[in-house]
Amino acid sequence: MQKENLQKLTEQLLIYVNRANDIYDSVRSEGKEKDFFTEVKPFADQVQASCTEWENGIKVWMKETPFKHLYPEQIEQTANNLSDVAVQAFFPKTSYKRFKSHIQSIEYILNNVKTEVDRLLS
Repeated sequence: MQKENLQKLTEQLLIYVNRANDIYDSVRSEGKEKDFFTEVKPFADQVQASCTEWENGIKVWMKETPFKHLYPEQIEQTANNLSDVAVQAFFPKTSYKRFKSHIQSIEYILNNVKTEVDRLLS
């Protein structure tokens, strides 16, 4: 996978995180779950596919070039967490503290990856 593609994919994942956060805030304020087949599944599938592609690509790149302050385990955990929040965002009973904590950690790692990718490509 081209490294520029991974840069775009990282930015796309950041968009997904923000979207999941917005969905959660909306669902929580309404107190009503969204329809699984028309809203939850399409979004979750889209995020899952992007996470898998991103995780595999970044891990291959990490084998070729050491990243500063980032490890394959963090990449794997971030992809898993993002896939989880893409589903949890649609359910108002999801723990607020846990959800926001996951959002924060996902954003932190994705921003670190973005910074590192920008550094390596320049």
